[in-house]
Amino acid sequence: MEHNEGETDLQSLLKQMQPVLDDEQMVFCSLPTDEAEKYLTSCQGYYREQEGVSLIIDKRQADLDNLTYGPVFRRISLMVHSSLEAVGFLSRIAEILAAQGISVNVVSGYFHDYLYINVKEAENAVMILELWQEKLNE
Repeated sequence: MEHNEGETDLQSLLKQMQPVLDDEQMVFCSLPTDEAEKYLTSCQGYYREQEGVSLIIDKRQADLDNLTYGPVFRRISLMVHSSLEAVGFLSRIAEILAAQGISVNVVSGYFHDYLYINVKEAENAVMILELWQEKLNE
């Protein structure tokens, strides 16, 4: 089955990004494979690394299970259907946020890109991205 591969044009992506901030607070944890398996169906994402499985899970779940984690994040979903082969989109987003001193952790799915921003900066990050989008659409 063939799917629409998504937008590749940088200007179109930036004009249509539509950032949406999720309410949930999320954390990144690393667990051995056998311990991580119980979270694979409920986590927002995971990646197998040499050191273990990195999980993106709800902070409440991590606290309930006494898991070790670092900073707390909120996810910004970029609702434009971006191609996995789009050139420069995420680097431009990271550059825009970096100019304001905001760190970003990016995860790409088949249809959309997701930005994990420190909970303290998340609302500001959405506002910055929305202003950029408005400027480009004038």
